[in-house]
Amino acid sequence: MVDVIGHFGMALIWLAPVWFFIDRPKTGLTFVGAGFWFGMVPDMDLVLKGVFPTVKHHGITHTILFVTVFAAVVGPIVGWILEKTLGDSDWFSDAASRASLKVGFIAVWVAGLAHVFADMLSAPDIAEAVEPFWPLYGQSLGIDIVWYNNPWFNWGLFVGGIVINAGLWYWSRDSGEAQSHTSTA
Repeated sequence: MVDVIGHFGMALIWLAPVWFFIDRPKTGLTFVGAGFWFGMVPDMDLVLKGVFPTVKHHGITHTILFVTVFAAVVGPIVGWILEKTLGDSDWFSDAASRASLKVGFIAVWVAGLAHVFADMLSAPDIAEAVEPFWPLYGQSLGIDIVWYNNPWFNWGLFVGGIVINAGLWYWSRDSGEAQSHTSTA
């Protein structure tokens, strides 16, 4: 179980490949900025546990099935909101607007899966093991290489995610300028 800041970092790292598929750097920032917050979605079981005592941490919300269903419901709403608020701007390109429902799904889904994977790196330390493939495979899967409160790992993920995305933003910005110079020549 990685700490909150580590989950945000893992989501940033898993969302970083978007930079290779976007057509505008600001659209990439929008995608990563909107998506990484969903890196905490599987931990909604901690809130649900207070309402429903039978809910356990690292239970159903820490499965690929749950993350996929959640992303299928919430992701298109996120994409629609981004398109309605930022469409026709540099922050959400025409291509992203045309695929806004898919963009939202992918942002939510990837960040949620990043959370499950991060918990597999550290569970079971102080929490139960993760069963990410439930109901198809009911056994726990974990690598258990990280202790939950390890600040070096948690902050390392977060800083690493920021550095990777900043580097890719810089690269994306430069490659976009190079393409615009080539097309005008």
